[in-house]
Amino acid sequence: MSFVVCMILGQSLVANASVKVYHQRSTALINHPSSLRGLNNSKVKYVKVPRRYTHMRKSHDSNKIKAIHGNKVTFKTRFLLPDPGKGHQHWGNPQSIAVSKSGYMYIVYCPKNARNKGRIVRYDMKRLSQIGVTKDPKLLQSVYVKHNGKYSAKQKDIQRAIKAGGIFDTGHGQSLAYNLKSHALYMWRDDKTKSGAPASTSGYIEHISTKTLKPDRAISFHLVSHGFIHGGNVLAFDKYGNAYFWSNPGNGVNLYKGKISKHHVIFRRTDQIFRHLPGTHVQSMGYNPKRGRLYLVADDSVASFPAKRLKGHGSLTNHSFNWSELSPKRETEGLTFDGSGHGYLLTNHSPEVLLSTTVY
Repeated sequence: MSFVVCMILGQSLVANASVKVYHQRSTALINHPSSLRGLNNSKVKYVKVPRRYTHMRKSHDSNKIKAIHGNKVTFKTRFLLPDPGKGHQHWGNPQSIAVSKSGYMYIVYCPKNARNKGRIVRYDMKRLSQIGVTKDPKLLQSVYVKHNGKYSAKQKDIQRAIKAGGIFDTGHGQSLAYNLKSHALYMWRDDKTKSGAPASTSGYIEHISTKTLKPDRAISFHLVSHGFIHGGNVLAFDKYGNAYFWSNPGNGVNLYKGKISKHHVIFRRTDQIFRHLPGTHVQSMGYNPKRGRLYLVADDSVASFPAKRLKGHGSLTNHSFNWSELSPKRETEGLTFDGSGHGYLLTNHSPEVLLSTTVY
């Protein structure tokens, strides 16, 4: 394989057959530790990961997930995801979801036996709705199951509304996000070792081609300022093009805000550290353009707050937060929103996407 190396704005560019990697020399992190302060967000309750998740039977036509504590919300089945996938590919273990302005739904699947590898599958939600899938979700679930050795005309019609990308290095796969301003898809590749530790101190932001559903360029960078910061588990964008991620280094929720351009990444840690975590695992992050709120998803616990209150040194208070504990315990993998403010909830066991019945 041939490589090309050149210099662009102080950064080296390495290109192979299909993916260009821009190596950012400067740190991607702006940090001002002296301005950090704790926020007692006691409205958010910690929900411990269950010993066993609830598994939905494939015989179910429709399911519900409701808030049993905190702010009320109900999610109902929108799409029962294909099982099996195209050509008997393993489309289990979905890890993240993104919804574009044009009505496409993108889902990252990472088979458990293929560490750090996965694929993206795109669903044309408008077409699926026209075909009748939203009224009969099992049509999509069994779209790749042949009857008497062949597919029906209806199945073939549904299949044309689905595009499956090839396998590539996704890392954990929880960070697929749609930039509402640039209309671009991004992922933060976070490769892990067998023990679950970061495989590298480098971060990789990948731009995803909506044609191939694979990365076509990436930025390699380091989050270093007064020590190494590991990010990459989640990613979200607001309607102004700002990028966000959150982590828990042991002292609470650390939230980062920044910008991702074609050749450069920059983040800063926002000044308020949330003392109360929503749950055990950092699972997802979402943004609701209708309400202007950011959402932190940890297992089946969801906390949200207004993004605009992160400006400057931060003006969030405990009253800024909403929080919901969801049941049954399905292992919530992703939460994203459409322009109307309704939430699309990606769950495992069995994989499906549920839609909130109200603006959430």
